[in-house]
Amino acid sequence: MTRPPETRYAWNGDVALAYQVFGNGPVDLVYMQGYVSHVDKNWDSPYLARFLRGLGERARVIHTDRRGWGCSDRFSPGDVAPLEVQVDDLVAVMDAAGSERAVIFATFDTAPTAILFAASSPERTAGLVLCNPYLVFYPDDATRQLWVEVNAKVRREWGTPAWDHFGATWDQHEFLDWFVPWCRSSVAPGALAAESDAFGHVDVRSALSTIRVPTLVVGRAAVTAGEPHEDDIESTTLAAERISGARLIRPQGNEIGPFHWYGQGPAILQAIGELLASIHEEEASFDRVLATVLFTDIADSTATAATMGDARWKALIAQHDTIAKGIVARFRGTFVRGTGDGLLATFDGPARGVRCAQALVEAMRPLGVELRAGLHTGEIEHGGNDLAGIAVHIGARVGSKAEPGEVWVSSTVKDLTAGSGLAFEDRGEHVLKGVPDRWHLYRVVAG
Repeated sequence: MTRPPETRYAWNGDVALAYQVFGNGPVDLVYMQGYVSHVDKNWDSPYLARFLRGLGERARVIHTDRRGWGCSDRFSPGDVAPLEVQVDDLVAVMDAAGSERAVIFATFDTAPTAILFAASSPERTAGLVLCNPYLVFYPDDATRQLWVEVNAKVRREWGTPAWDHFGATWDQHEFLDWFVPWCRSSVAPGALAAESDAFGHVDVRSALSTIRVPTLVVGRAAVTAGEPHEDDIESTTLAAERISGARLIRPQGNEIGPFHWYGQGPAILQAIGELLASIHEEEASFDRVLATVLFTDIADSTATAATMGDARWKALIAQHDTIAKGIVARFRGTFVRGTGDGLLATFDGPARGVRCAQALVEAMRPLGVELRAGLHTGEIEHGGNDLAGIAVHIGARVGSKAEPGEVWVSSTVKDLTAGSGLAFEDRGEHVLKGVPDRWHLYRVVAG
């Protein structure tokens, strides 16, 4: 490759998403380069360009800037898109590049998007590479305070020679002439800090065990105590333990996830090549996926049916189902079945599921009934025209805890909707009938 590839644009609604396609390997690989990325200026670094060419020798590479970064459309600090929208962006880029199925290579803060995509869309995921992945941004108050300090530093020093370059042993030419301008070109400091704040409560750890594609996890061998990224040693270990069959490597070098290509590049390229060579289409299984399950039911349905009589009750349920199917479709859900006095539906995005539940509650009030709703995100199994799996039972039990007119969710749903604008009230821990353990539940109060 003598010069950088052409930059093209995919569209998710009105948002333009920059990507490049290069290489001619037998497998598609989407490279989601986390913090920092600019698909044009990436090629100006001899180190990063060499890594990109190495990927192109092993796969047909689709290299993209995520929303808000590089050559893709930027956002104002108050407009950070939720996680499921970034999954939609990934789908839009794959579609535009003509890729039906690809290995997703995600680094650092792009890992939650890749994990949610791989778990919910295994039919489009040939494999997964997670390099120094962030699984939860603020696991505790101490970590959150550390990030508050980092974001203050971002606002003061981002894109200047004073910015901490995370311990990589840069040569001065690379650092001053390329790295510092590259940071400025990739993202503005206000947007960077806002994105960190918005995704502070995202937690994808519960989704790891639902991933069933060949996976490579790349981590650092050591970190500097007290740095804001020292938890990535634990994250890489956890990802490798919870994803079935995952392989973990820790190449020599101390660069954090965004700069894996600087010192650890050759070892990572070799491991990716081995992963690509091991992938076989016939190994894929699509009957079990991560999804958000929504159950609703009409409060006091037995008494209401007795008061109305059979004919009026049947007419009411028919009207309920007709309205509900339209609302579920509007939020890109799947209406699985009516339950006699409510419904079961699934969604590929938890925030869409919550907003659908809110819309259903409001839409049924003019019919003179109050719905209650419950949602849970977990692994489901497709069986004929119905669903199975513990997630289905949990969704139903969560809904049974809600009062008329309320929408309740599990902690998993709350953790995956950070940055969506939804607000929740803590309703404490509960025992769910027929479900092991105690479950932390939340009531939706805004959004």
